[in-house]
Amino acid sequence: MTTVALGSSAGKWIMVSSIMASAMAFIDSTALNVVLPSLQQSLNATGTDLFWILNAYLLMLAALIMIGGALGDKLGRKKIFMAGIFIFIAGSATCGFAPDVKILITCRMLQGIGGALMIPGSLSLISSSINEKERGKAIGTWSAFTTVVTLGGPILGGAFGDAGLWRYIFFINVPIGVIALLILGFKVKESRDEEADQALDFPGAIAIVLGLAALTFGFLRAPAMGFGHWQVYISLTSGITLLAAFILIESKSKHPMMPLKLFTNMTFSGVNLLTFFLYAGLSAGMLFLSLNLVQVQGYSQLQSGLTFLPFTILMIGMARFAGGLADKHGPRLLLIGGPAAAGVGLLILSFVKQTNGPSDYWTTFFPGIIVFGSGMSFTVAPLTAAVMGSVSDHFSGTASGVNNALTRIANVFANAILGALAVLFFTGALQQEIQRIPLNEKQKQVVMAQATNLGDAKVPADFNAHEQQAIKKLYHSGFIGVYARVMQLSASLAFLGALMSFLFIRNSTLKKGTPPDP
Repeated sequence: MTTVALGSSAGKWIMVSSIMASAMAFIDSTALNVVLPSLQQSLNATGTDLFWILNAYLLMLAALIMIGGALGDKLGRKKIFMAGIFIFIAGSATCGFAPDVKILITCRMLQGIGGALMIPGSLSLISSSINEKERGKAIGTWSAFTTVVTLGGPILGGAFGDAGLWRYIFFINVPIGVIALLILGFKVKESRDEEADQALDFPGAIAIVLGLAALTFGFLRAPAMGFGHWQVYISLTSGITLLAAFILIESKSKHPMMPLKLFTNMTFSGVNLLTFFLYAGLSAGMLFLSLNLVQVQGYSQLQSGLTFLPFTILMIGMARFAGGLADKHGPRLLLIGGPAAAGVGLLILSFVKQTNGPSDYWTTFFPGIIVFGSGMSFTVAPLTAAVMGSVSDHFSGTASGVNNALTRIANVFANAILGALAVLFFTGALQQEIQRIPLNEKQKQVVMAQATNLGDAKVPADFNAHEQQAIKKLYHSGFIGVYARVMQLSASLAFLGALMSFLFIRNSTLKKGTPPDP
């Protein structure tokens, strides 16, 4: 199709609608992390429930996002984009009314289906519609403005959480989505791949969603049941088998949702390995930082949201600049240095112990957030540009879908595996330290039963004041130890992402003009 200039009227409307729709997904994830403590108390959710609330959305998103990208290429990017926005805002509204954890998890799955159609649509529309020479700048603009729009996510989420109005973080998506639909309906032209066939890879989608769900269930059940329990063993074995079947299906399918030939391009493979490791570390790190701030360090949820402002400001200030650097000099060095800096930031954050609350923020959490935010700011736009530049326009929707799917798969694995490890670490720390408190066996069992709640572990009310104080200190110190280990594992994942860039990404495979086919 004919491309348009970024500064033209058509280019501006494409950018605005893409930014508005993408902002919904960013607001949903950033605000939800901040209000998880409030949600946990309101719905009496365990720590495992929290991971399912996060993963129900991510599972559907990861499994279907590649089909969403392919649908856009085949049936029309604007049409599928609009369908995704509609389903996403419907899911958001139902999440806001959910009366209990099970219904909320179900509604989050509906959000995930909408997101799978919506998220690849934004970048695919930009990549296929904006002039190639301005594509990196357009993606940088998208990154920067999406961040601006979502600036209020953690802040509003924190304010709503403190007021007991956590449900409103879901309702925020509705007006944003309606405006995006109106712009797309009246101001943006359709875009599709005229050579694409109409077949869809439903066997692949079924295999990956069942495989990811089985692995997630197995890892989240492991802390309570043990890895040797038949439920855990069968779940993990089934998950691995189904994911292997997914690869086999993709290798033999005439219409694969994830064409394996894309991965013959080493740069495409390297960028996606970087994405997997970096976003796994990002997901776990941000989740446990939010829980630590509110549940242990004494921050309100609004104050917790405000702690991420430096990160947001850095993204606003640097994303477009980083996209321009990637256009001029290639993304390789940025995609090595950025993730490495992000890893250093996570490592710095892991060393923060018990503080005196928000008054200590500038000398405790702030330095790590600055380093981490700088690393991510120099990574996001070059990474996205590298994904889209490593394949031809013919595969733009599919490439965006694969990369976004790997981001969500990384989040699923991070939440499931590191979530399970966190409960195991916490349980182990409690078992060791509880011996120092003079309690009988029944009292110890009551204390240990709270381990699955992690930082929200509640001190039994029928204990005396001295025992309650000792147990509260035990819970806090135990969770801080868990937080440190999770942050260090997250930093290791970011460093591994930087290594993938060093080994596989080459600027020579990202030619200006028409990118090479895999």
